[in-house]
Amino acid sequence: MGTPLFFALMVAVGWLAQFVDGTLGMGYGVFSSSLLVSIGLAPAVASASVHTAEIVSTLLSGVSHHLFGNVKKEIFLPLVLPGVIGAVAGAYLLSSIPGAKIKPYVSLILVAMGCLVLYRFLRKKANAPREQLPPWKISLLGLVAGFLDALGGGGWGPVATPSLILARNGHPREVVGSVNLAEFFVTVAAVVTFLFTIGAESFNWTVVLAMLIGGGIAAPIGAWVCKKLPHRALGFAIGALLVALNLRTIILAWP
Repeated sequence: MGTPLFFALMVAVGWLAQFVDGTLGMGYGVFSSSLLVSIGLAPAVASASVHTAEIVSTLLSGVSHHLFGNVKKEIFLPLVLPGVIGAVAGAYLLSSIPGAKIKPYVSLILVAMGCLVLYRFLRKKANAPREQLPPWKISLLGLVAGFLDALGGGGWGPVATPSLILARNGHPREVVGSVNLAEFFVTVAAVVTFLFTIGAESFNWTVVLAMLIGGGIAAPIGAWVCKKLPHRALGFAIGALLVALNLRTIILAWP
């Protein structure tokens, strides 16, 4: 794992994961953590390493989304603090139990949500008015998303983004931008908790550095692409990615 080729591969993984995450509001943790676990890292080490690399990329992505006008405070503010609390709880729990055991069940829920997103954006009346989530429900969503994100190595975007899009709490790019900015604070909370529970010596710092470089390069590009994508195309891509990523998790977990 210490070869130049492996380092270059992890840079590429970090770039691709952050580009998809910055554009569609999900995918970084699910994609990266699945890959790291598949090459032999323990779930807690994989989640800790991915979240550490995400600190810089989520900050750059969140700031870029804000500069491009993709952040809506009515979404961002109710998400942040509950998301942080959920991340701390999830990281603490993952240090003592294998989070991989619950991932297939979470994935089943996320596949269903992805199908709903696809259905909404394939309908001719996709922009019909619908009751939005009130702030307390957005906060509850942030709590659950933060918990699952730290516990499973990814889940903040896949849970928060489609839920808010389905509820029509804003244009898809505003949802993606707000979720990305809030993710920075959630990520910092998860990393600090991992530092206390499994120790800095358990982190794979080669992976962290490589993915940090790749993600840092991709962050502003993803935010710009998100702003340019048409409303329906963005929503459809989010639904398709959600279904594809989680179907893979379910298939691999099937006995």
